[in-house]
Amino acid sequence: MTAAPAIFRDLPGASPALAAPTARPRGIGAVIADLPAAELIAGVAIDAGRLWPDDRGYFTELFRLGDAAATFTHGFQQAQVSAALSYPGVIKAFHYHRRQTDLWAPVRGQFQVALLDLRRESSSFGRVNTLYLGEWRPWRLRIPAGVAHGYKSLGTDAALMLYATDRFYDPADEGRLAHDDPGINYDWSLQHR
Repeated sequence: MTAAPAIFRDLPGASPALAAPTARPRGIGAVIADLPAAELIAGVAIDAGRLWPDDRGYFTELFRLGDAAATFTHGFQQAQVSAALSYPGVIKAFHYHRRQTDLWAPVRGQFQVALLDLRRESSSFGRVNTLYLGEWRPWRLRIPAGVAHGYKSLGTDAALMLYATDRFYDPADEGRLAHDDPGINYDWSLQHR
């Protein structure tokens, strides 16, 4: 879906600048599979990531925090780095931040990542993106404040997501929407293509 849904609801505790859909067609929105991507939500950034394999395994660099030349992590003067392990089939969605920016780096397994632009003033307001990230596509993802995000752990093994935030955890900054919110109507089922 590229156009914003017509009907939105204000989010509890959020400024009027954020709103969620009350009805949108069931689906997964635009699948971002190649870079650059015209359908990518405004302000979301992707670093393709690289792996350097050898006979011992591989090395990968996740983020360069505090590097003035690193545009992907620009603005990260203070950061909190965390990790989340998810068992196969687990859905962790949706949450959003009013001020915080997230950097995500999948380090083990595969993820179906869902993004929804809640920012009324955004050029991509209401747009939904789906990205498949993980060991087979080690993209790093920058998620700005006001973009709801979540994921499903795919495959048969646990998946590990490492993430950094530009602020320390503050529960007052976080909002939540159910993974099966009928207004968002995101389709977490297997996509038979």
